[in-house]
Amino acid sequence: MSLPALAIAFSIALFAGYRLYGRWVARHFGLDDARVTPAHTHADGVDYVATPPFYLFAQHFSAIAAAGPIVGPILACQTFGWLPCLLWIGLGVVFIGAVHDFSSLVASVRHGGGSVAEIARVRLGSAAGRAMLAFIWIALVYVIVAFVDITASSFVSGTEELAAERSFNPGGAVAAASLLYLVLAVVMGFVQRFLDPPLWLLTIVFVPATFALAWIGTHLSHVFVFSHDQWALLILAYCAVASVVPVWSLLQPRGYLGGFVLYSALALGVIGVLFGGYAIEQPAFKTWDAGGLTGSLFPFLFVTIACGACSGFHGLVCSGTTSKQLERESHARAIGYGAMLAEGFVAFLALVTVMIVAPTAGTDLPPGKIYGNGIGSFLTLLIGKESLPFAVTFGAMALSTFIFDTIDVSTRLGRYIVQELFSWRSRIGALAGTVLTIAPAALFLLWGGEGSYRTFWTLFGASNQLLAALTLVAIAAWLRQEGRPFAFVAVPLVLVIGLTLWALARLFTGSVAASQGVDVALANAIAAAALIALAVFLLYSGWRRLRGGESESVLPATADPS
Repeated sequence: MSLPALAIAFSIALFAGYRLYGRWVARHFGLDDARVTPAHTHADGVDYVATPPFYLFAQHFSAIAAAGPIVGPILACQTFGWLPCLLWIGLGVVFIGAVHDFSSLVASVRHGGGSVAEIARVRLGSAAGRAMLAFIWIALVYVIVAFVDITASSFVSGTEELAAERSFNPGGAVAAASLLYLVLAVVMGFVQRFLDPPLWLLTIVFVPATFALAWIGTHLSHVFVFSHDQWALLILAYCAVASVVPVWSLLQPRGYLGGFVLYSALALGVIGVLFGGYAIEQPAFKTWDAGGLTGSLFPFLFVTIACGACSGFHGLVCSGTTSKQLERESHARAIGYGAMLAEGFVAFLALVTVMIVAPTAGTDLPPGKIYGNGIGSFLTLLIGKESLPFAVTFGAMALSTFIFDTIDVSTRLGRYIVQELFSWRSRIGALAGTVLTIAPAALFLLWGGEGSYRTFWTLFGASNQLLAALTLVAIAAWLRQEGRPFAFVAVPLVLVIGLTLWALARLFTGSVAASQGVDVALANAIAAAALIALAVFLLYSGWRRLRGGESESVLPATADPS
């Protein structure tokens, strides 16, 4: 099958999934705009802010579509071939990932904007709620570690294709463009807050400015030049600040602008696939077992692809920020289910960027470089090959903007969890929660060094997808207790739990064998063991509730039990 035909078939499958299966799932929730959402009942101008659906979709989409659906499919294709990757992305995103995101968003809205841990506490018991908080916090630390390492590496090295040009530092160009993007988002946030211009005016001013930053970055490529460890610490410092400022000042405008970068990357991908004349160079299937700790297709294909098909992190975004901004219940399907399908297409295009690379040329290239080169090549179809430095800088900047949208949200969510665990409601508590989330991530990054994301990626993917399954356990208990059908979440959770626990068990035994004292391998083994123990306890709690149908505690006053 040709690349254009493959893209058209995949797009039709996603559209059919939204129209048919997504609508069928929505009927089970009974969405009703007569219910007042938490964005209105708890409006505070900081976390609870009713947001128009187009704006919220862009923010939500950019928050969930980070490095996961890009790096994961590329790594998996390099190991196993593109066909098993494509099959899992297509089936997983329609029947598991989008169902998880949609269900998490609706469940949070019906529970007063509560987190997935709060839902677990109400539906599975207080001990299960605390276990879920601990599980989520560990998973978030691994999200931050993996994504910060990838971003810091791109700021240092950029793309080797342009490294020969001494007047141009590709890594520095990406860093400059990305930093200017964050400044632009802050400016937009303050303009919107205090001048309140119409959204269309903000869009036509700030969106083109975002793209201009890639060109400006190519002229500032030697200004922001630091080592990998310095960049990692600077990015973590940014996350610390971003996690405590009001959402209007950074999260919302950055998410809105990042959404347009995503849309542009998607559009460039479509142009490249349909009109670039590229042939599929990678083999459809390589091997059942590539060797090493994570080389077997079962179960590691699934956890390597990670967010491209299913992501527990999305449930944290849905319940941590998006549910607090949902204007009406009817918007939940487009934002929850629809954005995950869009992420599936992001994963497909990331897969394309490695499918068109010859196996000998793409074996050792980092995923971020493969993606940046691919998007840059697609852009040169429009602006000419003489503009390759700008094109590749834009491609790499696009990836870094996606990652920024995730790591600062992850830090904010980690801060929420620490505050919730210790009942720290003050601003001092918010600062302490941020420090406790950032500190272990900084330790792992300095401990592991550049490229450590490869060490942490599979554990990140396994914990991330297991979190999705455990979230579905709590949602199944909620639906069961409300007398609603829950098989559409029960079947996916059984499949994902089996694959992820299998992967974590393999990672635990392999990491113990590879450990040479107090090192990264030992830390991974301890984390894997902790995640398995917490998951088993949550599964036991879920089984008790599903069998009995009762809830341990009453819903909080802010929740809507219907």
